[in-house]
Amino acid sequence: MKKIFSMIASALLLGFSSCDNLDLAPIDYAATGNFWQNESEVTTFMYGLHGHLRADYQSLMVLGELRGGAMMDGTSSINTSLNSSAIIVSNLTTSSTGISNWNSYYSRLLQVNHFIEQLTNGCPFLSDASRNTFLAQAHGLRAYYYFMLYRTFGGVPLEKDVKVMSGSIDVVSLYLARSSAEDVLQFIKDEIKASEEGFGSSSSFDCYTWNALTTQFLKAQVYLWSAKVTTNDYEKPHTATGASDLNVAKEALDKIINSGKFSLQANFADIFEYNKKKNSEIILAMPCDFNEYSNWGVNFVYTPSIVVGSYYAPDGSRMEDVLGLGTAGIVRYEWKESLVKSMDLTDSRRAATFLEYYQDEALTKFGSSMLKLKGHIESGIRQFDSDIIMYRYADVLLMRAEVENSLTGKCATYINQIRQRAYGDNYSNEVAYVDGSFAENELAILHERDKEFVSEGCRWFDVVRLQDAAKQPLVFSAEAAYPKVYGAVAHPVLDKATEQHKLLWPVNVATLTADPELKQTWGYNEAEGK
Repeated sequence: MKKIFSMIASALLLGFSSCDNLDLAPIDYAATGNFWQNESEVTTFMYGLHGHLRADYQSLMVLGELRGGAMMDGTSSINTSLNSSAIIVSNLTTSSTGISNWNSYYSRLLQVNHFIEQLTNGCPFLSDASRNTFLAQAHGLRAYYYFMLYRTFGGVPLEKDVKVMSGSIDVVSLYLARSSAEDVLQFIKDEIKASEEGFGSSSSFDCYTWNALTTQFLKAQVYLWSAKVTTNDYEKPHTATGASDLNVAKEALDKIINSGKFSLQANFADIFEYNKKKNSEIILAMPCDFNEYSNWGVNFVYTPSIVVGSYYAPDGSRMEDVLGLGTAGIVRYEWKESLVKSMDLTDSRRAATFLEYYQDEALTKFGSSMLKLKGHIESGIRQFDSDIIMYRYADVLLMRAEVENSLTGKCATYINQIRQRAYGDNYSNEVAYVDGSFAENELAILHERDKEFVSEGCRWFDVVRLQDAAKQPLVFSAEAAYPKVYGAVAHPVLDKATEQHKLLWPVNVATLTADPELKQTWGYNEAEGK
């Protein structure tokens, strides 16, 4: 991969959206003294970095959920063509990688690197407190992007600096090889430490900006992953560390739990309601608002011209336009019937997450629309402006259950906090979880997460991290899988004998060709006989 060059700061602030070509050499206006003159400009640049984070929201599902085994591929229940089918069935090869150019993360990292460089070496007008807070946010964002890259590709190029092209330059000096899995993970941990140090004892909190508790959440994710997931690498693989990193994750999670800032919403559906944004469960969200920014919720709901009057509600009545979509809506992503029906009818998450319907009056041909991004109706028109929730408190509790299961085998207390909210008045000993073996607990945690975090970018990462009795990832387990047809035999998401390399994603040919220092992701060439 060629070195990534510094880009125009003002373009970022105007909502710059980078293309996939990393071989760019624009003018760095920041270097000419046109920017970085006062604190308001620094603040505006930080808003721009959050704008990039918001623009990346689809990556949570593309990288973190599509491959998890709970989604349909091919044709939807309303006969529309489903997107990303090759990714959903993990049909990833060196010639068909599903995503390209490192999922465009280096263009975002370029801006974060530029910000860190400017605040580290300049901006004398900033107070120490302001500088430290800004840097804490930037280091947190950089850790987040590299963690997404690490979980996706393993070892990746570690680009920490900004390179400015000035006149002629030796192209060879711009190449950058992949760092090892172990070195990338250590860099992420170092970035989290830098973020923690920058925030210090700050108790300031706004769920729309990166904050100290956001860093603690990411820290828990990183150390839980480090503790449980071995990442293959040609140079220096990362071997799961176990208890030492589990205890670090536990400490980070307990800081969030004991902060007094968060609680579960009493009603699950309220988490996602347009008029209940920034509620007590949200740790980090990216704002959407009417006439300002829309999410991609239109891709998860029925097309009225196909469904209304022709399909059937579960009670046998003809479907009406219950969501008030008008002419909007097309199912491009849909979850399997077996996932939907894994939630019983007294679990409030089922109705809050899915609108169910059938093609036929006999109620045999099932379909559903996902509701979490449905937004609100304004002047009779559906607006898809629900916030994009990245981190929330329920995840803290279920990560805490996972840590406790690995350390002590006792996780029911945390699982049951989630179940009590899900079942409400229907909660009883019959639905309460009772601790079992390590493997039984891991499976229970996974299925609780499956019900809780539909569309929130978790399922793929979950089946890679959570384990069976032999401490193998549940991605290889039939027990953890959802069959394509409800009631049929389930098959593992990946075949352990032939698809271990698919725990990571391949790098597309154009990216490899652009930089001869790069190597293909571990295992792919061998699997394809190259």
